[in-house]
Amino acid sequence: MATNPVIHPSWKEALSAEFTHPYMDELKAFLVEEKKHYTIFPQGSHIFNAFNSTPFDAVKVVILGQDPYHGPNQAHGLSFSVQQGIPLPPSLQNIFKELVDDIGCTCPKSGDLSYWAQEGVLLLNTLLTVRSGEPFSHKDRGWERFTDQVIRTLSAQREHIVFILWGAPAGKKASLIDEGKHLVLKAPHPSPLSSYRGFFGSKPFSKSNRYLQQFGMQPIEWCGIS
Repeated sequence: MATNPVIHPSWKEALSAEFTHPYMDELKAFLVEEKKHYTIFPQGSHIFNAFNSTPFDAVKVVILGQDPYHGPNQAHGLSFSVQQGIPLPPSLQNIFKELVDDIGCTCPKSGDLSYWAQEGVLLLNTLLTVRSGEPFSHKDRGWERFTDQVIRTLSAQREHIVFILWGAPAGKKASLIDEGKHLVLKAPHPSPLSSYRGFFGSKPFSKSNRYLQQFGMQPIEWCGIS
């Protein structure tokens, strides 16, 4: 936040009350101090990339991740996504395997999921920043409260969104969602440690599109990543 990252006006309006809470000032002060001593990912201009890539009214699907990748040049503010030219992390490899099996896409070579974000997929991490090489190093600093409110706000103010929750921590966020208005798809995490427990064969991509079409919405073009 030291580089004053901006957030899309639609999200700024939807979350206006949240930005007035003292914990947001505390979080900003924490990040300014962290940057004096550590390398932080993603870079400041990418912290709110998910929100700037998918405006509030454009969200059709939410894919919830945990914290950003903590290696150089990986994280760019979209859950599970890596920047162009970076090797695919294991979880993303498994996501692409399920994509191919579920709806027959050609397996993407790039791990940059920006195309999905532009299609209406909010690629949201529970934590939006991390220290280099230290996963979950920005846990319990305020990001969880902020991203929980993002989910609550979408649930309350929108209808017929698909929330894709992979793994136990993401699954707990279902309590923030009105399942009478939205579709919640839970499955094991795509990590190699858990993917064979039910992630493969969970068909989140086809299920999402069927739900959207059921309510007269344009389906996600999941196969658009090159």
